[in-house]
Amino acid sequence: MAIGYPNGKKSQKKWQKPHNSKNQIDFGNRGMSLEDDLNDTNTYYLAHDRAVIHKKPTPVQIVQVDYPKRSSAMIKEAYFKRPSTTDYNGVYNGKYLDFEAKETKNKTAFPLSNFHPHQIEHMKQVTKQEGIAFVITSFSELGEVYLTLFDAFFPFWERMLQGGRKSITLDEIRQHSDQIPYGLNPRLDFLSIIDKKCF
Repeated sequence: MAIGYPNGKKSQKKWQKPHNSKNQIDFGNRGMSLEDDLNDTNTYYLAHDRAVIHKKPTPVQIVQVDYPKRSSAMIKEAYFKRPSTTDYNGVYNGKYLDFEAKETKNKTAFPLSNFHPHQIEHMKQVTKQEGIAFVITSFSELGEVYLTLFDAFFPFWERMLQGGRKSITLDEIRQHSDQIPYGLNPRLDFLSIIDKKCF
């Protein structure tokens, strides 16, 4: 089968059989997105009765549906809506948790353009009601993941609104956040940091 490429040239890469060892864990290049890691972590928490935390589904606007048979329907056209709040919420140790998870390939700073004003407002309201709101940021090229409580994150957002820099430097994140180490079970144990900071 011939495969065409946008530049009209064939790929020079030779196909290699993927390494399929179940015993090997590659911690250098984990190959999973932050969302995958957090979903695995939340599944572990739920299975071990530590917390109930779920990713909120992205709302979808259905535009066109075909009904080829009376018993079935096929969505032909749909669009993702912008979520109205944050990525994850749940309950832990009697407290409501709400957080946004973002990742970047940038090695020196985290762009605040990754966040939307309505998400910041939502986390502000959660904190006002004594829930625990925070941000998890992943520097994917560095293999570093950080948890920043909303009260520590919000000043950087305000700085941007007042005409300051439009990102948080890696040094600032390291100074005002806690690094979440990678593990096996759970993969990203962010609740250990919540225990230390909030209980």
